[in-house]
Amino acid sequence: MFWMRWLMRMRKWRERPPSAQRVKLVLGLIALLVAIAAVERWVGWPDWATLQPTGPRSGRF
Repeated sequence: MFWMRWLMRMRKWRERPPSAQRVKLVLGLIALLVAIAAVERWVGWPDWATLQPTGPRSGRF
């Protein structure tokens, strides 16, 4: 029955498609995420953005 929900959603989009502004927003977000993933893949993750574990379960004794 889960596929029925997707069919209903497709029908709703056919009857009332999203606005051009919404489509541009979604495509811009996807482009931003792909750019961040590409930088992380080829340049690497910066040290300043890495969390340092602290507390009783951090592995330090």
